[in-house]
Parts: sequence; structure tokens; C-alpha cells
Amino acid sequence: MQAPDPRATSTAASASTVDDPLNELVAALKAKAAELGFCAFGIASAQDDEANGDRLSSWLAEGMHGTMDWMAERAHQRRGPQALWPEAKSVIALGMSYAPATDPLRLAEHPDLARISAYAQGADYHDALKKGLKALARWLIAETPRHGLAEPEVKVFTDTAPVMEKPLAQAAGLGWQGKHTNLVSREHGSWLFLGEIYTTLDLPTGRDVSDRCGSCNACQDACPTGAFPQPYRLDARRCISYLTIEHKGAVPSELRPMLGNRIYGCDDCLAVCPWNKFAQTANTHRAYLPRAELTTPELRDLLTLDDAGFRKLFSGSPVKRIGRDRFVRNCLYAAGNSACADLLEQVEALRGDLNPVVAEAAEWAASRLRSGITAVP
Repeated sequence: MQAPDPRATSTAASASTVDDPLNELVAALKAKAAELGFCAFGIASAQDDEANGDRLSSWLAEGMHGTMDWMAERAHQRRGPQALWPEAKSVIALGMSYAPATDPLRLAEHPDLARISAYAQGADYHDALKKGLKALARWLIAETPRHGLAEPEVKVFTDTAPVMEKPLAQAAGLGWQGKHTNLVSREHGSWLFLGEIYTTLDLPTGRDVSDRCGSCNACQDACPTGAFPQPYRLDARRCISYLTIEHKGAVPSELRPMLGNRIYGCDDCLAVCPWNKFAQTANTHRAYLPRAELTTPELRDLLTLDDAGFRKLFSGSPVKRIGRDRFVRNCLYAAGNSACADLLEQVEALRGDLNPVVAEAAEWAASRLRSGITAVP
């Protein structure tokens, strides 16, 4: 009996894959996603992962979410896709690159300038990302019947919904959660915005990406405030991104010197990741290209902003969401860390601010400027 020709078997399998309506749809979906500006694409099962849900519960129980009460209030829905939407069968995970063209740490030695996180120097990612997600979802609804499949239901999410985006992105094959708890991609480093489309379609899934951090601890060592009690675990209460964006009150006095000149977010743990050497700025979505006035802003100018000036400067920017008072509070902490005596006039003018948190921050900054105290290196 003659052995079957392996080439014929391979050809038949290939033809079967091509003729499979679901695989054809996924191939077309991936191409459409790329056309809409998504550089990362994958599919995960919508079944809830109990292990991820348990880790979330443990993290919340330890209070590491700080004052982000919204995380605890909808924790039951955040545990997994079907906990939020029981009818979901698949999650289409997507990423847009915001890889910066310049070193995010380059302003560390310029205390008179303010450091705004790389992701916030361009357009608000909520708007650009959701626009792409909605366009892709509409395309999927219209395209699916053309492949002989029933029209699906879909739901679109960005980080404003109770969704554990990073575990889902890992399950879909976009990357893995690094020791800094953010997603790391072999192709895009640490510079991805994530979004999801939940659907009732039962789509073929990708492969969960294995951890490739190895023995590297660069992100842990780089954290100015020691916000990582251990690898893969973040205490938001010490994270500069949390303190400058989410935290509404006064920042604890012992942490203020560690903020340096960071006034909105922090890139340190992301910027030092060795996998960033593979990130191509050519993949950066045009919406996230930095605005010139936000790349090297002077503290002197930012300290003079009233509400109208703040809104005008940060129109269309994610910075706008924290409001003038929280923003100026951050700028005052940066001024207090600068040892730039020529900022004292602007700082003194804010000691009588109507917002008590701003006024107290101005008192703190003025005292340090008079004493010539600098930030913690």
C-alpha cells in the first residue's frame, strides 16, 4: 500500500482552513483592524478565568487600589467577560501603539520643566481608541452574514469599563503582563493602548503568551516610590501615576519629594523595559503623536493657569480629566522639588488659592524653595 503524499495532506488542510467561514472572517477582521490603526490583534475566550478573578479580589482586599472605589464597586463584573456579559463567547483584543520617538526620561535632569507621561502628550486615547473599536465592531456586524454566519451581538470597551484588559490581551496573544503589571509585547514593548470587542461569535482563539521577563528587574528598580511590593504586584497608593492622576486629595508628604518634576503620570517602569528596543515608532498611531507644547512645558507657565487657561491648553488631551486644581497641585509639588528660586513668585501667589489642597501644596513648595531643598534623586 502506497503511503499518502504529505504534500497532498498539507494542501488539503490548508484548503480546509481557507474554506472555513470562521477563519476567513478572522483573517478579514485582522486586516480591517490594521486598516483602522490597530497594530496588535488577537482573540481570547470570553469564559471567566477564576485565577485572575481571585488575584483581583486579593489585591482589592489589601487596599492596594487606594481611593479608586469604582474598582471595588464593580469587582464582581470585572472578574471576567461573562461576569459582565453572560452571552459573550469571544473577546477580540486590540492594541494601538503610542511608542515615543524620544526618551521619556530625558527631562529628569531639568527640574524647571514638567514631565507629562508619553501617553498623554497627544490626543485622548479614549476617543481615538473607541472610535476605532466602534468602526471595527460595525464592520464585523455587517461582514459576518457575508460569510454565511449569523449576525453577532457586540459590545465595545476601553479602560472606562470593568474589564481586566491586560489578562485578556495576554490570553489573546498580544503579549504578557510584565513585572510592572503592564502588558509587554515582543513587537511593541510597553507602549500599547488596549481595547476590546466582546461578541457572541465563537471565534478561534490565539495562544496565551508566556512570560518573558526572566531575571530582569529593571522596572522594579526604576520605580521612584517603591510601588512594587513584589514583582507582578503594584501598590497603587505609592504609584506616581495614581498619585498625580487618580488621587484627589493631598499627596502624602513623605512621597512628594519622590515625584520630582512628574506632573501627570510616570513612565519610569515602562521606559526601562528592555523589550522596548523592538518597538517601532513607525507603528505609533498618528493620534498619539505629541503636541509640541506638551513635550517640554515650563513649570513657570503651568503655575499661572486658571481654569479657563487649563481647559484651553489641554483641550482634547487626557490631562483635562483631572481638572485645574489637581493639575496645579502637581505642578506645585514639582516646583517644591526643583530648587528653582525663580519659581517662588508664582508659588507664593497660589498660597491663597480657593482650593485648600492647592493652597497647602503652595505652602509646602514655598517652604522648600526658600530652603533650597531638592527632590529625592
